[in-house]
Amino acid sequence: MTTIVNADYWEALWSGGRRYRHLDGAEARLMDARLGAGRGRPALDVGCGDGSLARHLHHERGYRTTGIDISPTAVDLAASHDARPGSGPAWRCADITTGDLTALPDPAYAVITCRLVYRWMDDKGAFLSRVRHLLAPGGIFWVITEIAGRREDTDPLHSLGISPAETELLTSGWSSVQTADLDVLRCFALRP
Repeated sequence: MTTIVNADYWEALWSGGRRYRHLDGAEARLMDARLGAGRGRPALDVGCGDGSLARHLHHERGYRTTGIDISPTAVDLAASHDARPGSGPAWRCADITTGDLTALPDPAYAVITCRLVYRWMDDKGAFLSRVRHLLAPGGIFWVITEIAGRREDTDPLHSLGISPAETELLTSGWSSVQTADLDVLRCFALRP
């Protein structure tokens, strides 16, 4: 039986209390070193979940950040962490794969992040095309994803990561590709 991974799937998980891996210090430091200071430039966090990465970009790095997620519960949870309305990132419930990209607050982004989301994209080529459309010249697409086969064979999440073919699709066509490994994760800094 194949699970259909769509808005209803994610909403059921988030509204049911499911939570995901938090942004940790090592990951944040690596991201900070690759992305640099925001200086008020726009950033987009795709699949923002509880908003920890978007808040880090906004408050710690100085980006003007928008977090989007397909789950209304995730977006509400992310917004609930803001000290007061307007003090944190902008939050939107949106589907990057099918939604109207002109509804986003900025026409282009200096940084687009995609943390633990790329693996779940059904049409990865179309998703990457949409990201390229939104990425400003000289911008960075920052992807954090699990790589298949890095977990023990007995781990129920052993097959969770992306395959070598999916990695090749992700990294093809960029002028610069930098990678760094963090346990089961690989971080990609991709430039047009």
